[in-house]
Amino acid sequence: MKRGAARRGAAPIDAAVLPPDGATSAAPGAAPAAGLHRRAGSTATGGWSVVVTPETAGWQYAGLRVADLAPGGRIAFSFDEEAIVLPLAGSASVTCDGQRAKLAGRPDVFSGPTDFAYLPPGASVVIESRGGGRFAVATARAKGGLPFRAGVAEDVSLELRGAGSCSREIRNYAMPGGFEARRLLVVEAVTPGGNWSSYPPHKHDEERPGESILEELYYFEIAPGPAGPGIGYQRAYGTAARPLDLLAEVVSGDVVLIPHGWHGPSMAVPGYDMYYLNVMAGPGPERAWRITDDPAHAWIRDTWPALAIDPRLLRDR
Repeated sequence: MKRGAARRGAAPIDAAVLPPDGATSAAPGAAPAAGLHRRAGSTATGGWSVVVTPETAGWQYAGLRVADLAPGGRIAFSFDEEAIVLPLAGSASVTCDGQRAKLAGRPDVFSGPTDFAYLPPGASVVIESRGGGRFAVATARAKGGLPFRAGVAEDVSLELRGAGSCSREIRNYAMPGGFEARRLLVVEAVTPGGNWSSYPPHKHDEERPGESILEELYYFEIAPGPAGPGIGYQRAYGTAARPLDLLAEVVSGDVVLIPHGWHGPSMAVPGYDMYYLNVMAGPGPERAWRITDDPAHAWIRDTWPALAIDPRLLRDR
């Protein structure tokens, strides 16, 4: 598969300043831990196999929908949020207020990055797929979105993050300093079986130097093994002031919500590669991804320079 520029152990990225939307902080009464793991199929409605909105998540900004389309299938919608259409499997055409973009897509999420399309808030949109497929629509509440446009797979910035058993590939679709949006941030991660990602555990729930407030969700797909579907695990935990405690077994189609607190690791069990799509959004005043590592585990980063990148991530480079 064709790869873009890779950076090892990249640091958090700051972004250009965006005008605030009038909100100053994330929702203090975010979703309780019991509702953080949404199992595959449990949120399906209205032709979507996954539906997470700010209202159902218990927060203010980030959301996700996934549509599974049969050959020749289509789905029409109009959201108040800005959005990115991301083919998970298959190709599609996306029509937005009469303008059309063709997305060549990919066979599956383990086959490298894909092209994608940005949708402004309030647009009338139709996704159509001649061959069928699965399509994610990542959303964020934002005022005054940007024009409809497409991004190409070859321009997606890739990082080889971590090293050794922490090696993973990060695909930056809509991150600060790259593809522009008002509030929405979208990345993918692929973690080879037996490795850990989203590690060391980190958080982004305070607006302060070195950290920004971002709601985040994880959508998972796990590569199957010879005997059937694979599994993985996701950990999240809170602070003394804002407790949260989650350790979830995840399968393809599951979603985990991170309203606040430390999150990681995402554990790809031996034999089963793990994919997840991260959708993030927050109140600003910048569209920025800044994180704070859990001080108990931050030292892990210092071990990476002495370790090799997992060779499974280097095969096609």
